[in-house]
Amino acid sequence: MNAFQYATAQSNASARELAGAKGMYVAGGNDLLGLLKDYLVPAPDILVNIKALPGMSQIQRGDKTWAIGALVTVAEIEDDPDIRETFPGLHEAAAEIASQQIRNVATVGGNLAQHSRCWYFRHRDTVCLKKGGDLCYALNSDNRYHSLFTGNTCISPVVSSLATMFAALDATAIVLRDSQETRMSMDDLYHAAWENPLAHNSLKPGDLITRVEIPVARHRSTYMQVSDKHTFDWALVSCAAAADVDGGKLSSPRVALGSISPVPHQVEAANAFLDGRTLDDATASAAADMILAGAKPLEHNGYKMPLAHALIRRALSKLVA
Repeated sequence: MNAFQYATAQSNASARELAGAKGMYVAGGNDLLGLLKDYLVPAPDILVNIKALPGMSQIQRGDKTWAIGALVTVAEIEDDPDIRETFPGLHEAAAEIASQQIRNVATVGGNLAQHSRCWYFRHRDTVCLKKGGDLCYALNSDNRYHSLFTGNTCISPVVSSLATMFAALDATAIVLRDSQETRMSMDDLYHAAWENPLAHNSLKPGDLITRVEIPVARHRSTYMQVSDKHTFDWALVSCAAAADVDGGKLSSPRVALGSISPVPHQVEAANAFLDGRTLDDATASAAADMILAGAKPLEHNGYKMPLAHALIRRALSKLVA
């Protein structure tokens, strides 16, 4: 690891000023420190500790909107009884992340900002497309964990469990950019990775996620994933769903898939199709067909198609159970 300066910020403004264009923020450090140790990202001039920033470790509960600070830990989301009651899918998503030890220090902001888990990107000796090379090695090699949908020639998917659930809840990330707060949907937060193979998300140097705002608009939600191992493993495919339900009829439904695209994958036509319908097996299956239409399975990841289809049906069924 190369040398860098270190400072602890006491305010959002000072954090932004300290980081400048060539600094990085650190909180839990689960992803960042590994990236620096393996020389996968350019060494920053300064590492800015943001754990003392006021308000960013709080969960603010409201009748219409909740705000979850970027420094709230994944374990705090998992253990909060009010989150479990109001946003059960968010509790389920948090509980699936890594191990208890990691959840104790991992933060909401860090989970959203984490870099690609593609093993070609993570290998220090491989200069893949995402590291400025000329080739996405996964395209014609071992692509079992990669995307079914992408807008560019990099097929590394977003793996943030929280992002997938936040997308289904219509949550908004509040990002401090050039001293101004910028509101970004989950699609906005990752859209640059859809278009640009070098990008992991839409954050620019110096951008700081301060909180995530969640509307209290859908009172039922759920999160499911399938992994190689039962615990402490990344999702092969994940599915988040949220809606209001009255007599088995869905209202304002949202379905999002993770680990199959550089962005949390949603299809508005499928959401509109489900809205106002009484859910049955045929309706859930039709929605899954719409959500997966246009997928482009590769040599080794075609198994994700039936997994995603099953997860969509199960998540929708769980909403009305």
